[in-house]
Amino acid sequence: MHIAEGYLPWYWCLFWYALALPVIAYGVIHIKKVTEEHPESKPLLAVSGAFIFILSSLHLPSVTGSSSHPTGNGLGAVLFGPAAVSVLGAIVLVFQALLLAHGGITTLGANDFSMGIVGPLAAWLVWKGVRKIGWSTSIGIFLAAVAADWLTYVTTSVQLSLAFPIPTLGSAFLKFMTIYAVTQIPLAIAEGFLTVVIFEYIMKLRPDILRTLKVIGPEEPKVNVEPVTEAA
Repeated sequence: MHIAEGYLPWYWCLFWYALALPVIAYGVIHIKKVTEEHPESKPLLAVSGAFIFILSSLHLPSVTGSSSHPTGNGLGAVLFGPAAVSVLGAIVLVFQALLLAHGGITTLGANDFSMGIVGPLAAWLVWKGVRKIGWSTSIGIFLAAVAADWLTYVTTSVQLSLAFPIPTLGSAFLKFMTIYAVTQIPLAIAEGFLTVVIFEYIMKLRPDILRTLKVIGPEEPKVNVEPVTEAA
């Protein structure tokens, strides 16, 4: 998904920066408000950022000038909302561009728009919709993580198609999506299951924080963590 340094024409780089920066600015304000009201949520915010960094660093060669990998952005979107993930995504993308040569600074706006804004927004909307119709948290977090991953790559395909509409915009989009689908469909499903495991562990360990952030209701989770007993 990370579009490589220098791959997009300069005017598209500016265009995606212009769309991403206002959201990131709002995200900073949102994170400041949440962490001031709920300082106990700071470690969970850090975990969300680390989850994005680790998963999105596991990249495979894919479309020319880009790559395939899990995104990890669904978890943070469910916990803190899409605006917060725009900031986490930007931080992750900067470190990956500078330290891992993964992505780039000129393409940072485009990469954050796909992985830090559209993907998380999709995850948040899916999570809210699933919870509204009464499905379980496990199903909700799975579908949110998968939606975040797939919509991230749909957005990247749009970005690449707009920059290189050869021979037409539609055919270019179909080509990019087809190539991404080979790796991204199974990767997204695997990421969904992993995100469920992480989320359920958080529910068992600190359900109080999830209730404080209004991620789950006061009656959840109905899971008992049994104490470890020594064998005789």
